[in-house]
Amino acid sequence: MPPSLQRSVPCADDDFFRHIAQRFLQVKSHFLMRIALCCAQKGLQGGYKSVTMSGAMKIAVIGKGGREHALIKTLAASPVQPQIFSFPGSDAIFQVARSIPVKNLHELIEWMKAEGIDLCLAGEESYLVKDEGLANLCAEAGIPCWGPCKESAQLEASKDFAKQFLMRHGIPTGRAQTVSSADEARVAIGGQYPTVLKFDGLAAGKGVAVCPDATSAEAFLSEVFVQKRFGEGRLLVEEFLTGPEISIFAAVCAERYLILCPARDYKRLKDGDEGPNTGGMGAVASRRLADAATLEVIEKTIVAPTVAGLSKDGLPYRGFLYFGLMLTPDGPKVIEYNCRFGDPECEAVMPLLRGDLASFCLSGARGEFRPDLIDFSEDWSVCCILASAGYPVSSHSGDTISGLENVETPVFHCGTKRVGNTWQTAGGRVLAVVATGNTLDAARTAAHHEADKISFDGLQRRSDIAYKNI
Repeated sequence: MPPSLQRSVPCADDDFFRHIAQRFLQVKSHFLMRIALCCAQKGLQGGYKSVTMSGAMKIAVIGKGGREHALIKTLAASPVQPQIFSFPGSDAIFQVARSIPVKNLHELIEWMKAEGIDLCLAGEESYLVKDEGLANLCAEAGIPCWGPCKESAQLEASKDFAKQFLMRHGIPTGRAQTVSSADEARVAIGGQYPTVLKFDGLAAGKGVAVCPDATSAEAFLSEVFVQKRFGEGRLLVEEFLTGPEISIFAAVCAERYLILCPARDYKRLKDGDEGPNTGGMGAVASRRLADAATLEVIEKTIVAPTVAGLSKDGLPYRGFLYFGLMLTPDGPKVIEYNCRFGDPECEAVMPLLRGDLASFCLSGARGEFRPDLIDFSEDWSVCCILASAGYPVSSHSGDTISGLENVETPVFHCGTKRVGNTWQTAGGRVLAVVATGNTLDAARTAAHHEADKISFDGLQRRSDIAYKNI
């Protein structure tokens, strides 16, 4: 990886996190203070057991979708040959990893302690902010976790929190106002369209609406404040930005970071960027997706200030951090943060990874930054999502999937179940078909060709993935 993509952001002073711990003591629980103090030490190494020479590394991956399927397959290919477990997992994941027989977060922590898990890897965002927080509970139990604590994960869990963070640290982003009712939203919009409306909370990638007119805005306001589609929560009315989007991923370990392979996803359901927003209908990834000058600006104005801001605010961070960016005429601006790998970008990026992902994540979770352990090929990777009938408003389960046995490139299962000898749909996004190539044309031609081999009733798929917006 080029040296320019490996950086350390200086901390204010050696006592920084201990001062933050004192603040936590005043305003938060004793438990949160312990987390902050742990992060003030060098990686919690004293509380973590070592992987023994006589046994394989044991990893628990938390999640159940295509992203976790891709991560697990990549982890399994690591030279250290780890033993992998998963919760809640899926039938496809359990062909690679062992099922963790628990029902909730607290049972999971007890199981990991009893099993002697060396690393917990957070794939799915919800567990980072559920109950006390996955990483927080892991720290309490002395289990290294690659994924941020609950306080830091608010960067994704709350759009308002993220916007305030961006403004506070002078990181380029669109103007926004947070509102608590439809009437307040109408005032904030002020008749200016297009406008962007964002639910202030986790919504599986579906809580954002780009509204070209008042009719579309009123429909989304009804979903948020009347139908409560995403649960209770506020709304951000945000400036509409123009330009191509790009997804930047970084592995963050306290004040150090490594920028990974960039990607671009396709959020709209239909060809030509038409139809409703989805969790993502496909992605393209390559180190050649953005030129060196653009990446340098992104690092200088967005990535480095974000990592420095986390440190300044006393928000310990170890894990993947996703930057959803818009390359506007005024330069790159942040649309959103995710505190984990993006989906479906992860399915496109993982086949390009080279090296030892398992050891990289374990080292990072222990506070030992090892960018030398992984790298990415110069190839292109294209991911095509196959979705079920009704997606994204609803989904359809139980449709028999045909043709999987004929596919000659990686297929990651997003929402499937095994019934006898057949695979059936079991969610909105069903499969991610991925192909790589030394040119963009080779990768996208192969991905669409292989995706053509799969069929099921109600199948939805875009035919312009990696052709549009390149």
